[in-house]
Amino acid sequence: VQLQASGGGLVQAGGSLRLSCAASGSDLSITLMAWHRQAPGEARELVATMSSGDTITYGDAVKGRFTISRDDAKNTVYLQMNSLQPEDTAIYYCGVESLVQPGVFRTFWGRGTEVTVSS
Repeated sequence: VQLQASGGGLVQAGGSLRLSCAASGSDLSITLMAWHRQAPGEARELVATMSSGDTITYGDAVKGRFTISRDDAKNTVYLQMNSLQPEDTAIYYCGVESLVQPGVFRTFWGRGTEVTVSS
């Protein structure tokens, strides 16, 4: 499984960005799509997840500002980020959990896309 994230960049505080991440590979059977982020010198943290059953979770730091969505036809997950703040500056990683063989799930991560929010 390969993941290609895009949409990162430099934005002023209060602005918005929309990240996209397309998954590709043979026999994809995605059960969960997710965004994590890692700021310089910090641990990686959960941003948002969305299951195949549409269960959504958000990290506390982004609740009410970020929205995760997906397009199953394109195997693509999106992250709409509004009201961005300098503390949102990080590399954002997308990941998917896929069924790789009966009863066996594996998580794949992309390289990440950098988001910088200036004050």
